[in-house]
Amino acid sequence: MDRVIPGQPVRVGLLLPTREMAINGDYALGPLLDFARAAERLGFDSLWAGDSLTARARLDPLIVLSAVAAVTERVTLGTAAFTAALRNPLIGANLITSLDHASGSRLVMGLGAGFPIPESADEFAAVGVPFADRVRRLDETARLWRAAWGPTPAAFDGTYWQVTGLDRLPPTATPGGPPLWLASSDTPAVLSRVARLYDGWLPFLPSADAYRKAWDQIAELVQEQGRPAGSVTPALYATIGVGRAAKDELDRYVRAYYRRSLQEMTAIQAYHHGAADECADWLGGYLEAGARHVVIRIGSLTPAAQLAEIAEMVLPTLRASAAA
Repeated sequence: MDRVIPGQPVRVGLLLPTREMAINGDYALGPLLDFARAAERLGFDSLWAGDSLTARARLDPLIVLSAVAAVTERVTLGTAAFTAALRNPLIGANLITSLDHASGSRLVMGLGAGFPIPESADEFAAVGVPFADRVRRLDETARLWRAAWGPTPAAFDGTYWQVTGLDRLPPTATPGGPPLWLASSDTPAVLSRVARLYDGWLPFLPSADAYRKAWDQIAELVQEQGRPAGSVTPALYATIGVGRAAKDELDRYVRAYYRRSLQEMTAIQAYHHGAADECADWLGGYLEAGARHVVIRIGSLTPAAQLAEIAEMVLPTLRASAAA
């Protein structure tokens, strides 16, 4: 089975540094919007915002992306990832619809169930949502949103929510609503959910080989579900640190971000450090494994300092690799 879908272009995006702003204690939006403008000018294809209330606190991603939409024209805007179960799904549907209009149909909703760590469990408890139900609530939220955004919005009767009046909600700018991607791992249950319910897969797998195996399974499951090839976008969330002191800087960054060491996090997430061309080659391995939309998180508390070098060295290498 071909893991690369013919004609599907490679796109490269950046995570906006909203968590870094929180760690640094500086919530001024001016530098963030400058970062977004520069990224678009330098040729990146997308900009993404993370989400957390208390586990890894930061500004709300939908509000941030609304501001970014006003100062950009071309780039896709996305959440990486939006913890949907922390919000009432009807309110969430209206917020996302509003951002879909504000961005001119440039929105992609990357969705996550919540990282299985004590801090996330505390976050769910703080808003009165059972942490054990987070996966089922996420999938039901996605189904409710699709019902609300469909061509003929209908009442929804689920396990957690029973809703009428969906036809009275404002319609999305994007027919059928913005794409819903699942930010996830590579367990069999997760891969099955991706193939059944979602428009994209946004994992942070630590090796290209693991990515290849999982993506091959998704492609087979998509076919078994009767969905056409190309129904699921294969994406990747990866962290790179560029420069001479990249390893030390990346370790400091991970400790500030997760309160865990780089060694601990590399066992479960995708990280690489070194010269820009080395980082590009490492990311290229994921393209060979099937990835087609790479979301880069710059592993630094001052990410703007690496932006131009990544654009100059990593972007063209990845696009040339994909073309070859």
